[in-house]
Amino acid sequence: MCNWPGNDKLMQEYHDKEWGVPVLSDKKHFEFIILECFQAGLSWKTILHRRKGFKKAFENFDYKKVAKFTQKDVERLMKDEGIIRNRLKINGMIANAKAFIEIQKEFGSFNTYIWKFVNNKPIVGKLKVQSDIKATSAQSDAMALDMKKRGFKFRGSTICYANMQAVGLVNDHVQTCKRFKEINLTHKDLKL
Repeated sequence: MCNWPGNDKLMQEYHDKEWGVPVLSDKKHFEFIILECFQAGLSWKTILHRRKGFKKAFENFDYKKVAKFTQKDVERLMKDEGIIRNRLKINGMIANAKAFIEIQKEFGSFNTYIWKFVNNKPIVGKLKVQSDIKATSAQSDAMALDMKKRGFKFRGSTICYANMQAVGLVNDHVQTCKRFKEINLTHKDLKL
């Protein structure tokens, strides 16, 4: 069983319903980019408990709107107690929204772009215990490098790997976790 959610109900719900489920929606991908980038240096629990605040602050995770944020928006967000008030990360999300849109123009969708790092097929982890989880992979290294070249901020290999786990590019549930098999069953019907 995966033990990282602990006794926190929100973490347990996230584990049971979202973590590792393949994401195919550009809007959902952008949501996880924001959340994972703000997690840098913090715990996932901290971010998850502010998710509603991030949703409100970042216009329901609308990358088109976020790409148009101005310095006035940055100042507004710096006063928003519902999020992590970090100027570099806030400015980074505006840059990420712009880079996100450029990727959509080039690849047709962000989803098409991001899944290419795993050859359009989720990687199935073979984890026996939680401590077997890696922090990076060759795929997250390549993703981080490519995204940096494209102007993304706060997208190092560790953040990219956490993002890959969150959006189902990797199934890192331990093999004894019921979600491991449930998620693997969804892979058969995955249309990329």
